[in-house]
Amino acid sequence: MKLYLAVPLVLPALLIAASGVAAVSRGWVLPTNRRRVCRPRLYGWGQLMVAFALCWQMVFLLVLSDPDTRQWGTLAGSALLLTGLIVMTVSHRTGGNRQGSGTP
Repeated sequence: MKLYLAVPLVLPALLIAASGVAAVSRGWVLPTNRRRVCRPRLYGWGQLMVAFALCWQMVFLLVLSDPDTRQWGTLAGSALLLTGLIVMTVSHRTGGNRQGSGTP
């Protein structure tokens, strides 16, 4: 295993996971994101997905030696990373609090 590649991937993943756990359990978001995030728990789940995807990619890229398994595992990690980013983006949108029914 190449530690010079693993350490820069694991440290941000742990920080993102810690922030995600805080958002899911307490509804706490980092001060730089508080104004934009409308649903902190959903944002936390997105952060947990991103952290898991980073660790997933690291395992399949650095630990496994079979090229076919490595390719599909890294691709699945990329799809999970994209899904986490989409979940985090959706948490920035406001909910469906409409005023009125829309009919005159």
